Amino acid sequence: MPIIEKSTYGTPPRMLFNGHFETIIPSIFRKVLGIQYQREKIDTPDGDFLDLDWSNVGSDKLLIISHGLEGSSERHYARGLAKLFNQNGYDVLAWNNRTCGGEMNLQPIMYHHGASYDLKTVIDHVEKSKTYDSYYLAGISMGGAQTLKYLGENGLDLNSKIKKAAVYSAPCNLPDSAATLKEKRNAFYKKRFLGKLKAKMFLKGQQFPGLVDLDLLKRVKEFDTFDTHFTAKIHGFKDGNDFYHSVSADNWMKDIQIPTLIINALNDPLLIDRCYPVDLARNHQYLFLEMPARGGHTGFMVKGQEFTWAEYRFLEFLG
Repeated sequence: MPIIEKSTYGTPPRMLFNGHFETIIPSIFRKVLGIQYQREKIDTPDGDFLDLDWSNVGSDKLLIISHGLEGSSERHYARGLAKLFNQNGYDVLAWNNRTCGGEMNLQPIMYHHGASYDLKTVIDHVEKSKTYDSYYLAGISMGGAQTLKYLGENGLDLNSKIKKAAVYSAPCNLPDSAATLKEKRNAFYKKRFLGKLKAKMFLKGQQFPGLVDLDLLKRVKEFDTFDTHFTAKIHGFKDGNDFYHSVSADNWMKDIQIPTLIINALNDPLLIDRCYPVDLARNHQYLFLEMPARGGHTGFMVKGQEFTWAEYRFLEFLG
């Protein structure tokens, strides 16, 4: 029932004529001005820390934003949501995954698509230290997967202050999304993401001598190799395949118990097949699946507008 058959997203600006341009141009060139975060550092249960960036207007409503792979609270999509929701009477908290706030974390682990435990730490901290009446969760790309996993894991036990959630460009099925990075057409994304992750893993190897094979790291050219010998190794999975299947959000999405919007463009170069959970949404009371024909990955630009269609759509759904 909650499949939204006709999306309200129209035609992107003329120069963004395919899914790659819709993805890459905003990622490189879009700037959102006027957000001045206030940073808070909090401890995690395992002796690490998380960097939280706040943009407050004195509201009793809080939007919590989870960013994408190798992103941060400073990415255009996080700042865009922060500015739009501030303008409409919401406080905003954009949290940074471990190593994404500008400094290396303390523990051997870093972060990944299934790190919903850190989102839990953020929400638990807010609940203990603040006095909001309601929370709304927003996730972009990897942050969308983390958000969906968190909601499903908690199911009926979810904090009652969490009213709604919305995600976009979310790899609902991580094995299928990871497979797209093997395609030649996606070489740009593979090189960009892998280069950043290898640089961080090199620092992690220096931080903890012997933790990973730094000589092998220099030779890694494929994501599944990186995830088998590095991501899986430091996070306790057997190999890359075990990691992808074990943390994939769709293992938990059936148990989501609050209204949740999933926006995944059909021309997203990083999503295929099971990343579009049509069968689940069709029979799920709380999942609303919207699949615009266009939009790319974290794109959804609108000609002449400061904010993207996805950001306006989040405000419409969550408000």
